[in-house]
Amino acid sequence: MEEFTKNSKDASQITKKFNEELKEKLPFSDDVDFKEAQKGFIETDESLIIKGDDATILWDMKGYEFLKGEWEPTVNPSLWRQAQLNLYSGLYKVQDRVYQIRSYDIANITIIEGDSGIIVIDPLVSNETARAGMELYYKNRGTKPVKAVIYTHSHVDHYGGVKGVISQEQVDKGEVQVIAPEGFMEEAMSENVYAGNAMLRRANYMYGFTLNKSARGQVDVGLGKNASVGSSSLIAPTTIIRKSGEKITVDGVDIEFLMASGTEAPAEFMMYYPQFKLFNAAEVVTHHIHNILTLRGAKVRDAKKWWKAIDSILLTYGDEIETLIAQHHWPKWGNNKIIDMLKKERNAYKFLHDQSLRLANQGHTPIEIAEEMKLPPSLENEWYLRDYYGSFNHNSKAIYQFYLGWYDGNPANLYALPPEEAAKRYVEFMGGPEEVLRKAKKSFDEGDYRWVAEVCKHLVFADPSNKNARYLEADALEQLGYQTESGTWRNNFLVGAAELRGNKIATSVDITDALLNMPTELLFEFMGLLIDKNIAEGKEIKINLDLTDRNQKCNLDFEDSVLIPRMNYQETSPDIELALSIPTFVALLLGETSYDEITNDKSKFKGNPEDLKEFLELFSGFDYEFNMVIP
Repeated sequence: MEEFTKNSKDASQITKKFNEELKEKLPFSDDVDFKEAQKGFIETDESLIIKGDDATILWDMKGYEFLKGEWEPTVNPSLWRQAQLNLYSGLYKVQDRVYQIRSYDIANITIIEGDSGIIVIDPLVSNETARAGMELYYKNRGTKPVKAVIYTHSHVDHYGGVKGVISQEQVDKGEVQVIAPEGFMEEAMSENVYAGNAMLRRANYMYGFTLNKSARGQVDVGLGKNASVGSSSLIAPTTIIRKSGEKITVDGVDIEFLMASGTEAPAEFMMYYPQFKLFNAAEVVTHHIHNILTLRGAKVRDAKKWWKAIDSILLTYGDEIETLIAQHHWPKWGNNKIIDMLKKERNAYKFLHDQSLRLANQGHTPIEIAEEMKLPPSLENEWYLRDYYGSFNHNSKAIYQFYLGWYDGNPANLYALPPEEAAKRYVEFMGGPEEVLRKAKKSFDEGDYRWVAEVCKHLVFADPSNKNARYLEADALEQLGYQTESGTWRNNFLVGAAELRGNKIATSVDITDALLNMPTELLFEFMGLLIDKNIAEGKEIKINLDLTDRNQKCNLDFEDSVLIPRMNYQETSPDIELALSIPTFVALLLGETSYDEITNDKSKFKGNPEDLKEFLELFSGFDYEFNMVIP
């Protein structure tokens, strides 16, 4: 049998032909985006490598220097173009009193200059990148007090760096407002923590954190270069916006809100600044098609709410807007151009929604619908409707899921075999591993990479030690990665290929700050996700908890392998009584404070120390390295 190698490969002749033909088809002579992406440039850090206190690199734009050279056929040429546009980093003047810091992280910081200070909108993923961005602004515009921080929505790249901009003490003293949409805290916690471990593992595939930056590796994620990997934080909002039409004035700046919750995030708003004739679309309107369901995993978004949110911009402010910004990418100037972009983005999301449901109602399955989902000719050549981050393929499947769920209606798929067992039977039915591999290699040579990945997937799940199967599947995924226009699909394919070749690198996240800041009831609900049912069976423990720093008395009742939290309630005969601050309670859960340190302090603990030890043993951590492409 032919021996396959684990090494990364160049673009095949079939892939080169595919990418070269696309390069001829699309309007690459259109350079408007490049002009607008550079407009208003003031300064950047030429090296733009941001490090943590321990010298760990948290953000590195220098690694993308290769994108300044000639296009390479291991990257879809349309994605290469988007990756070049996302190279423009630094401080930009949008118009008088409005500035943006771009490509200091995956998102933008927008800064509005008020009468005596500044309003900071969306402080990035990490404290370190946010701090570096603000230092660049202060260097060029002078140091001004922050009067408000605005979170446009509940994703970490729009709030995680807040403590690089302001402190909790400033908020507690009333020096800074923190403004967010209704539901922000609950959605930020539930989306990023409840399923956070699985999301993080999948996020490595989506963002390609462990890939090298090169024309054979990670080049972009469409929405930006990537997400930084520094320390994230959260400061709870002090002002909540609940409905469209609400108006506030901050430091002399009038802000009018349009709600967009259920579109790109479960809690989100957009803003109009009438003094500047400027509209901030948050992440509802960006320079690509977005995700109805993100590949890292999240709640499915509502495509109907999405197109209606864009239409609400047109209906409410369409005659007034002269500048359109968002919290990713570059602005658009001029009312006519803005209206044209908004109409076409609205129409694209409505087309996606309506046609997906039309086909679903004709009996098509999600996979069949995705194969049919192509934009009409009037929209297909708009750069801002390309598949760089979301895609029409996986978005149409998400719309099916939103309305009809995961089940496609075929009873054979209702009670399918687990993938390992099914794989062994597939391989046996197809003539055994050697015959399947021979045929798969023939298909690879013909450029049928999707089919090779499908076939080799079964070979690998039937026998993960079959290196030839793993290497051939990796080669197929790699070529699919080189061909795809989507940055997130590319990263998924290439990370999968790397792991099949034995190069898996673990990623993890410190959720301590999130646990310390989440509402108490959400913290208790998260604890329930950590219970190991194999340890928990048959155990019953009742705990009265006095959270001294929050002035909350609660009860945790553990029975039948579930944790039932009750707020503002105390059991008459508990097994344990604890009087702790939230930081101490979280440290106890995380094992950073030993249980005997607590039980020896009678002001904090009453009961049998063994009961507390038994309770803490119920909780198990998550596996940060669970397998994705092998069983």
